[in-house]
Amino acid sequence: MNIGQAARASGVSAKMIRHYESIGLVPPADRRDSGYRDYGAADLHRLGFIRHARDLGFSLERIRVLLGLWSDPGRSNADVKAIARAHVRELEDRARQLNEMADALRTLADACDGDGRPDCPIIASLETGADVPTCHASPAPTTSEPPAPREKARVKR
Repeated sequence: MNIGQAARASGVSAKMIRHYESIGLVPPADRRDSGYRDYGAADLHRLGFIRHARDLGFSLERIRVLLGLWSDPGRSNADVKAIARAHVRELEDRARQLNEMADALRTLADACDGDGRPDCPIIASLETGADVPTCHASPAPTTSEPPAPREKARVKR
């Protein structure tokens, strides 16, 4: 199938398929005699995996590691779990930060009479930085690299 058909079947836009191919998340597609890309069932399966991981907010770096683990029949589920747990912690931290920002903005909006006068505590707060949460200015450090998979213990036979 061509890239448009693959995009419809996988739920990943043609532009993103090309991008994933350019960064090596998706292997280069076979080419027809006409030069058009030709995608098969395995490509669609891989694109679906990537789409589901992106839907859960995984970074491209972590998806790369997860794809490696997915294709490794000897993988350790502990490695996959460690990546998922690290991602959950980051999501929870982002959710906390977003809630803090929403609470601060809600407080500012509640303090504004909204009566058409030029006095506005929201503008004053944005101007001075008072009562504006700083959590978004310096987010919690995140690892740019996913946790490394652990070495498998070698069993002598």
